[in-house]
Amino acid sequence: MAMSVNAKVVIVGCGISGIAAAQRLVNAGFQHVQILEATARSGGRVKTDTLGDNIIEIGANWIHGPSEENPVFCLARQYGLLEPDALTPENQAMDVEGHPPWVPNFFSSSGRKLNAEDIYPAQEMFLELMSEGSKFESQGGEPWACVGDFIRSEAEQQVAEKWKDIDAATRCLRLCVISNMLKVECCVNGAHSMDEVGLGAYGLYKTLPGLDCTFPGGYEGLIKNLMSELPSDLVTYNRPVRCVHWNNTEKEENSVMIECDDEKKIAADHVIVTVPLGYLKKHHSTLFSPPLPLHKLHSVERLGFGTNNKIYVEFDSPWWDADCEVIYLVWEDEDGMLDQVPDVQRSWIKKLFGFTVLKPSERYGHVLCGWIAGHESEYMETLSEQEVTHTMTQLIRRFTGNPTVTPRRVLHSQWFHDPWTCGSYSYPGKGCSAQDLENMMEPLPTKGSLLQPLQVLFAGEATHPCYYSTVHGALLTGWREADRLISHYSAISTSEPPKSKL
Repeated sequence: MAMSVNAKVVIVGCGISGIAAAQRLVNAGFQHVQILEATARSGGRVKTDTLGDNIIEIGANWIHGPSEENPVFCLARQYGLLEPDALTPENQAMDVEGHPPWVPNFFSSSGRKLNAEDIYPAQEMFLELMSEGSKFESQGGEPWACVGDFIRSEAEQQVAEKWKDIDAATRCLRLCVISNMLKVECCVNGAHSMDEVGLGAYGLYKTLPGLDCTFPGGYEGLIKNLMSELPSDLVTYNRPVRCVHWNNTEKEENSVMIECDDEKKIAADHVIVTVPLGYLKKHHSTLFSPPLPLHKLHSVERLGFGTNNKIYVEFDSPWWDADCEVIYLVWEDEDGMLDQVPDVQRSWIKKLFGFTVLKPSERYGHVLCGWIAGHESEYMETLSEQEVTHTMTQLIRRFTGNPTVTPRRVLHSQWFHDPWTCGSYSYPGKGCSAQDLENMMEPLPTKGSLLQPLQVLFAGEATHPCYYSTVHGALLTGWREADRLISHYSAISTSEPPKSKL
């Protein structure tokens, strides 16, 4: 039964969670839905660009777990945006638990290609420890505060037992491989260091079955399709929100008043705030009046939000194997098991774990996507394109041992210095628990209040209890908050006495 609801709903942010919420509300019969977007575009952290003739992703890269439970996969399939390979039952059934079985190449800082057999024991040990690290939440009580301490401590113990008869050079190399794997995890988690990722909540993240896939025409195709189903005047662009006044602090007819940067004031019954956690961390004190309740604010602080950037590099010919899907760069001069560099300005590039290879080469030519997280990544954003290109060229020449390798083009993302994002995506910080994720999604005023309910609702990837940091997590939270309002008005309409026919 379609309702017709006159309540005014304002959504702050036109990323995928805001779009999903709007679509759900409009389809349910809400007559007054408006999205306020600070920038000139929709999509938020879904952002597609070009490098030469190639389509590349500046933001979200994969559908993580493309299977029936993943709404992003289902929508992309419905809109015809995926490759035939991604749609096969075999692809959907693969359960890789967040670590796709990509074909690797390993290069070392001494300019040699490493044997996968030499590396494998270190990789295997690391992945086993990561798997163990995700089990503490369910067991209750964890012996280390952060994932980094756990990995180092357990690995040191295992190295002493399992590798005691191995020559020092091989053992040293394997420890450097573990450093590299820690840098990979910094990118996966969007954290500066695995010392900042809480061990207790690490296992809250859930993976879906399916081998991660990409959008051949770009992730923004999904945004364009979703936007085409919304009324064209629903979004106001270039309209940053300065403050959400709730609890009728403005003594208006509506409980909520949204004050914009250009002094414009918009009255609403409900506001769904979908800003990135990085923005919320930086601006919460001015964004809400009255301020966020303390328990919610503490959760905002305990959740982590770091930076993961990409550096795309195009070559005339490949220096990696034809079947290679991921390249790992192993620094042999590092003290074992480090995921931060001691001098960011001088050696920021050491934080780059390596590259994923854009496939198929028939479509992309020879393009790599380098991944770099943390403060090193944030420093990289401040450098000129020439400086980044020069550093990348020196790096690749050193690792390949080939002094003539020259990139054709280089392009990098800058998520930390994006004023509306302030980083990449969320992760559970030290001391974080499932309760913090519950607090993140709790509407204001809090339960038990006698004030007008559901004045301020919260959506976005950082408000999903187990799919945080993903596009499907963000989408689901938009639907969740829309459903919260739909249920609220359904309950009201069913509890009203029948109107007299007179």
